[in-house]
Formats: sequence, structure tokens, C-alpha cells
Amino acid sequence: MKPASMPVALRIAAWAAVFLAIVGGGWWLFAPAPVDVETAAVERGPMEVTVDQQGEVRVHDRYIVSAPVAGRLQRVELHDGDVVKAGQIVAVMEPAPLDPRQREETLARVDAARASVREAGQNIEHARADLTQARRDRERTEKLIADKFVSPEALDKVRTAEITARAALEGARSRERASRAELAAAEAALMAIDPARKGRLVQVAAPVSGKVLRVVQKSESVIAGSAPILVIGDPTKFEIVADVLSTDAVKIKAGAAARIVEWGGDRAIPARVETVEPYAFTKVSALGVEEKRVNVIMVPTEGLGPLGDGYRIEARIVVWSGDNVLKAPTSALYRTSEGGNGGGWSVFVVENGRAHIRKVEVGQRNPRETEILGGLAAGERVVRYPSNELMDGARVRIR
Repeated sequence: MKPASMPVALRIAAWAAVFLAIVGGGWWLFAPAPVDVETAAVERGPMEVTVDQQGEVRVHDRYIVSAPVAGRLQRVELHDGDVVKAGQIVAVMEPAPLDPRQREETLARVDAARASVREAGQNIEHARADLTQARRDRERTEKLIADKFVSPEALDKVRTAEITARAALEGARSRERASRAELAAAEAALMAIDPARKGRLVQVAAPVSGKVLRVVQKSESVIAGSAPILVIGDPTKFEIVADVLSTDAVKIKAGAAARIVEWGGDRAIPARVETVEPYAFTKVSALGVEEKRVNVIMVPTEGLGPLGDGYRIEARIVVWSGDNVLKAPTSALYRTSEGGNGGGWSVFVVENGRAHIRKVEVGQRNPRETEILGGLAAGERVVRYPSNELMDGARVRIR
């Protein structure tokens, strides 16, 4: 008796199963392996764009005490860091006799010093008038804001103008004190001209109260007129100067927020941009490239702690900021050649274990994050540092 034959439908199903097993095994053996990738989430949050540059701390007002006359300087007993008072004798000199040419130069220097004192007084009056006007503008703007005639943003501008005017007045007063000290030094040189005072010693006084930053000439020696003896400064008034590229300087405005980092401490010191100098200078970079750079002057809004004159720091100046920005890691973006003008920006978005190319529209950027204006939504995951192996639709394995 012959065995019953297998139904046709069952045979077809069996052969189909065998075929699918062969195809599946072949695909498993020869299909490309998933690409290992690192991903990050697109999210909303605060973001800022900064200009980072090394700089140094320096005393806001420094005074170089110079020799009023040519002669023999007695040994200076002061040391770096000593505290001095305005009018305190810091050096003593024995003036050398003057020839007719030096006599005329001394008299001319006295006249010039007196003119500088008069000019400094006029600058104080001008700065005082500017501060009064700035204060009136601020009070007027505050009243207009209270009456809802102007927006509150207008107050920032007038407040900055008032702060700048107050700083200008303080600077004018400092220059006036320096001019008076220069006048006193120039008048002291007249002692070498007056025969009745021959043999007398010239005493050099400190123009302001402060600390001795540096003793330039310590030992007894013969020095020329106007030769520096020591440097005095106010250790409580510091400023930070950083030279930035001129292409970055045009983005920085007076009043912009800044932070002092990489100074040796464990916290950032807040600061504010006071001045962007109006002229650029040429500086050769470490690679030998000539660069146009501009000094940006900042003032700390808190104490500098152990920092002193000439200390190295890194300034981080904020040129743009936002509180609720849709952002993605800058390392996830790459340029495409489509669209002209250098192409556009794209990212790889991970969906269901595969990477898909997505064109995006970007806004502000910094080395870590990029503002996303279109093409992505919060919560999506993008591939960081995409490699050349990654293609549209490729399987990925997240590290």
C-alpha cells in the first residue's frame, strides 16, 4: 500500500518556509552591520554666543612717579606692595646744575603742566555736565515708562549712558590729580634754577594714595629728568583688557555682560564691557599671521579676590543670548553642497534604529550649541560627529 501523498498546499507552504529561511539567513549574513553612533537630544533652554579671548588684569589708574630734575637719586626705601598716602615723600634727589637750554626746557615744562591742570579742570566741568544731563535723561525716561509712553527697554540705554558719564567724570578727576602732581614735579625742578636754593634736596611726593606697584629705580644713582622712579596705583580699582580680532570687536557693545574665567579660581567673576577702543593695531599670531586686533576694556562687577596687576585671565564676552532657544549640538551639523552659497546645513536624525538625513535652518552658533530655526523638534535625537560611513537610512547602534 502506497503512503498517502502530502497535500499540495502543505508542500507549497513548506517550500515557502524553506525559501524564506534561506533568504533571511543570507540577509543576516551579508547585510551591512549597524553603524555605531553617539546621539544627543534636541532641546529647549538658555543659550549664548560669546567671544573668548585671553587678557590681563591691570590697575585702572596708574601713576608713574618720575624724576622732576636731572641729578643724583638717593636710595628709595619703599618696596613693591607698600602703601603710600597722597603727598608722602617717596624719593629724594640732589638736582644737578642746569645749563641755559635745560633752564628753558624746565620753564616750558612748568608752563605746560599749568596748562594741563587748567585743561583737566575744564574736562571735569564738561564731564560733570554730561553726568547731570544723563541723570536727567534717566529720570525722564523712568517717568515716561511709568506713564507707559515708551517701552521699558529704553531704560537700559539711558542707564548705560549715566554709568558711562559717571565713569568719565571719575576719570577726569583722576587725570586732574595726575596733572597737579606733574605740575608739582615741574615746579620742583625750578629749585635747580634758583641760586638761593643751591645744594637743597628735591623731595618727590606721591601724587595719590595707593600701593607701590613697582619700584623702577631702587638704588642710589644719577638719573635724567623725567626718568621713572616708581609706579603707584589704587589696588581697589582694576580693569580687564583683552585684545580681540577686529571681526569680533564689531559684535561687542559697551555695557555687554562678560565673565572672567581660567584665572586660577573655581568660579567665574562677572564683569561688564566699558569700552571698545576705536582703533585697531597689528599683532602677529603664534602661527606668524598678521592680525588686526582691538582692545576691549572691561570692569569687574564684583571683587577680583587674589588677582592683581598684570595677572593673566580669559575673558568670555556675551554678544548674544536667549532664554528659550531650540538648540542642537554643533557637532551634529554638517554642510551640504545643495542650495548654493556654500550649501545648507543638515543632520542625521535617529528614528526606529535608522539614521535619516534632515535639512535644518540654523541661527546663532557657538562651539557647543547651535540655534535651530526649522527642521527639528524638541525631543528628537541627532547623531553627533557623523562619519563618512553613515548614509541615509543606515541602521545605527547607539553607543
